[in-house]
Amino acid sequence: MIRYIDVRSRARNEMIDITPRIVDLLHQEGVRGGVCHLFVLHTTAGITVNEGADPDVQRDLIGFLGTLVPRDYGFTHGEGNSDAHVKASLVGTSLTLLLENGRPLLGTWQAVYFCEFDGPRSRKVAVQIVAGG
Repeated sequence: MIRYIDVRSRARNEMIDITPRIVDLLHQEGVRGGVCHLFVLHTTAGITVNEGADPDVQRDLIGFLGTLVPRDYGFTHGEGNSDAHVKASLVGTSLTLLLENGRPLLGTWQAVYFCEFDGPRSRKVAVQIVAGG
């Protein structure tokens, strides 16, 4: 069965920690172990695991991606958001997490981030939980 996490971004480029929402969903489903697949249903957003302790890391990532893929590069796509499409492709739109004791198996400093590159918008992340071992 597939569940959804709704995400509302407030800025054009933003990294939103969705780890607590994943944990809440696991608790609602009563799942203790297995795997959790996450898939972003948008072409201008992504998902990643990175440091959750220091917000400067998210600012650095957003800033570096902006330097690497500038909005004013001269893309031909008529909507003016080709930089967001490129950033989403670089970051990726899916993630698989191992589950242990009802939580995603993450390192001490790790968190799961929804990466917005064309906000502000309302977004969805599809979640499939496969219970097991």
